[in-house]
Formats: sequence, C-alpha cells, structure tokens
Amino acid sequence: MKPCLLAACFVLLLISPGGAVAGQATSEVIRTGSGPVSGMVEGGLRVFLGIPYAAPPVGDLRWKPPQAVAPWTKARACTAFGPACSQPNQDPKGNFSEDCLSLNVWTPAKRAGARLPVMVWIHGGGFQFGSASQAEYHGGNLARKGVVVVTVNYRLGPLGYFAHPLLAAESEHHVSGNYGLLDQIAALGWVQRNIAAFGGDPGNVTVFGQSAGSRSVSLLMISPLAKGLFARAIAQSGGPILGSEYLSPAFNGDMASVSKMGQELSARFGCDKAGDELACLRRASAADVVKAADTSTSIFNDSLLFAPVFDGWALPDNPAAAFAQGRQQAVPMIVGSTLDEGNIYLAGEPGLTMEKYQAFLRARFGDEAGSALAMFPARGDADVPRAIDFFVTVAVNAQPARFMAASMANQGIKSYLYHFTRRPDTALARKLGVHHGVDLAYVFGNMKKSDGYDDKDLALAKTMMGYWVNFATTGDPNGPGLPAWPAYDGQSDQNLEFGDTIRVQSGLYKKECDYIGRMSRFQAR
Repeated sequence: MKPCLLAACFVLLLISPGGAVAGQATSEVIRTGSGPVSGMVEGGLRVFLGIPYAAPPVGDLRWKPPQAVAPWTKARACTAFGPACSQPNQDPKGNFSEDCLSLNVWTPAKRAGARLPVMVWIHGGGFQFGSASQAEYHGGNLARKGVVVVTVNYRLGPLGYFAHPLLAAESEHHVSGNYGLLDQIAALGWVQRNIAAFGGDPGNVTVFGQSAGSRSVSLLMISPLAKGLFARAIAQSGGPILGSEYLSPAFNGDMASVSKMGQELSARFGCDKAGDELACLRRASAADVVKAADTSTSIFNDSLLFAPVFDGWALPDNPAAAFAQGRQQAVPMIVGSTLDEGNIYLAGEPGLTMEKYQAFLRARFGDEAGSALAMFPARGDADVPRAIDFFVTVAVNAQPARFMAASMANQGIKSYLYHFTRRPDTALARKLGVHHGVDLAYVFGNMKKSDGYDDKDLALAKTMMGYWVNFATTGDPNGPGLPAWPAYDGQSDQNLEFGDTIRVQSGLYKKECDYIGRMSRFQAR
C-alpha cells in the first residue's frame, strides 16, 4: 500500500461502513419532508440510520449540486447505515457506493417539539476517505447528554470535488467542484426542515468536525450558501485553508489550477478526445474514477488532489481574508489541535533524511526554506521525523486554529481554543503519540478499556463531552463541575489544555504560529 495523504491511513484503520446498530425495538414512525421513516430504540435513544437527504448523485447527476430526493409514502425502515461514499482502497466486503448521500440521527427526545440542541458531525479523511458510519462517530453517548446528534455522508475525492471547464459551462452559476461541500450544506438544510420532528431545535444547531471535517466547518463559516444553517461551530484540527497548502503545496485552491487537474483526469480516461467529454466521464464507473485520480500518495509527492475550490459562489476566493475581515458567520466557535498531529502522515514513510526534509521545505517555502529550517530545526536524519511532526502540528493545525480564534475575537465573537495532550495507552498512540484524531474517542466517548483506555481517559472523555454539549446548548462550554475555560483573546493568547490534567495555558507555539502566518500565501491581505 502506498503512503497515505491527509491521515487516510488512520481513517482506513477505523472505517466500518454499512451494517446495522443492534436495536432493542422499532421506533414509532416520524414524518420527514420526503416521507415517513422508522428507526429503532437503543439504550433509551431513538436511532435512525441511513436517511437519504438528497437524490443519488449518479448518472446525469454526477458532478452536479445535490438534488431533492424523490419522496416516498410508505414508512422507510432506517435501521442500517447507508453506504459509504466511493473512495480509494475500498474493502471489497464493505458497503461503498456512489449513491451515498444519507445521514444518521440519535435523539433522546421522546416527542417532536422537545427543542433539544442539535450537533451535526462532518467526518474527516482528507476529503478522500471516511464515512458517517465509522464506529468512533457513534452518537449515542453524546445524545444521552441531552442533544440530538446527526452524522453525515458527503461525496469524496474526484466524485466530490472534480472541477472542469465544461462542468462550469453547464452550471447556472458558471462554477464546478465543491459538490461534497454542497452536500454538507444540503444536509444542514435537511436538518433545518426536519429535525424538529426528531425533537431537535433547528434554531440551535452546532456543526462540528475533525480534520477535513474541521476544514469543512471552517469553510461553511464563510460560505454564503450556509448562512443561517447553524448557530455554533467546532473545528477540531484544521482551518479554512491556512495549513492545507503545507500538505500539498501544488494545490492552490483556485478554479483555474483545480480545473487543470480535472482536465488531466479526463485525459487519463481518454475522454478529452471524446465527442461528448462529460458524457464519457459520466459513463465511467465510480470505482474507475476514484482509481484514475490516484489520490493515495505521500506528503512528499504531489499528485492529483481533489478538495474544496474557491469558486466565487459557494466559497470566496480567499478564506483567510474572509476570516480576518470579519466576513465569517458571527457564531461562537471551539477550535483546537493535538500535540503530535504530524506523525499520522509519516506512518510507513521510508527514508526520512535531512536531504528529504530540506526538499520538503523548499517545496513549501522556496527561498525561505532556510528560515523554515531554523524555525523547525533538525540537525541530522534522526531528528527529521520529529521536525516534520512539529511542522505539520503547527502549520496545518495549531496555527489555523489560533488564527480562527483570533479572527472571531477581533469581531467580538466568543471563541475557545484548546490543545489536546493526553496520550492514551492505545496501540496507535503508543506508536504515533498524541496523534491526529486521538481526541475523537474523548469527544464521542466511544472507548473501551480493552483498547488501552483507563479511568483517567474515561474521566477526560466525560469532561470533554460536557464542554461540547454545554457549548452546543448555550454557546459557552463552561458549566458546573468543569474547570473554567476562558474565551480567547489576542492579548492573553490563552488555551485550555486537555492533558493528564486540565489547565489554562498561554502562547501556544506563538513564535512558530506567527512565522507560519507571515509565510502563508493565503495570508489575509
């Protein structure tokens, strides 16, 4: 298997798409705008899995914005997860499909109109991998704390973010790409229209995500199409664009450069020579499209990368400027990162030498590679893994989080910055430290002692879920029995450390974060 970009290896270890959750009884029927659905009762919760929120994006609907799902009249049994969206390295025994636009609901409400806070989860996976059905995203533990939890599938990779001039020509908005982001917006629209029937409050929706899900949350903050669809936001390990350039420096995010990648993919099929190029591309199987895109690669080598594009319609042309200039939604935010974000990208990467590290920095900083090496030093080959881990930790995660927190504070909007440093005694953490995604088990509370978690981990999970649920309820994570978490401001530069102890710290990687902010080609202008 090739080295994996954007924590894909980590996602592949965890993904378990499809299958049902063992329910105790069938729930009563709930009527949605598309038709009635029945779910199941599990541990005192009503659970509905695999509810379609948009039409299957197949055939002529491939590479088009999500369309309304065809209505139904007979109660639809929603007791099994829908397929995961097509992606690289699919387990042939798994449940994957291009027809994948579904969501899942866990609700503690006993009746419609309970008006409970709603938390909508957007999964990570570098926009290439992942699924709402992954076991660590099971929403039961959060829901039992008094919120309605929704997890969402969205189109991935070349099926979700393919841009091409001919697609722009057929679009009424003259754009292409961002289909996966538009899926997320459609799912949030579904929540607005339907969640009251499940006991949720459409006026109190928190959108939260990790990695690519965190970046999605950050981008939804500045998308005019998502305005008013949520009241709070939580971004775990990832920002709007700052930092992403350091994983794949060739990816500019502008329509022209991304469209060139789309044209290259078309050429790989020979569709560029076809009489009807788009029809040729749409005839290809989803698996073949994903395979041709070849998105499984290393952070040391660029290939085709399909991710959100700044199209001027769904997204502005400079997300960093949008945040800095106060054009983001005025909703409270929690943002943060983990101690060893970079190690996940280095798993299985051979030959980490000084020469390779210097080339890595030159690709990202050009003539400033020397100053970057001084900021993230390595004296010899043995130091390189730690140096790259530190660089990715800061540039791709901590700096974007701090930037967003500061941008919100500058607009008088409360934000809360955190740093996760607790290393559980799990097999992956023993190998990779406090890695990218380690905080997921604590946010969702899905952890077992047989996996290496102990009583301290269980207590920390209870605390973090308390903060997250308080925030979803009121916009402030603080509450009875929880250590005080100060709102972020630029002067004190404080964050809350989730570690062996919970404590307030200040100046997280300040020197390094300031440097990355100055060097970013996406810096606010």
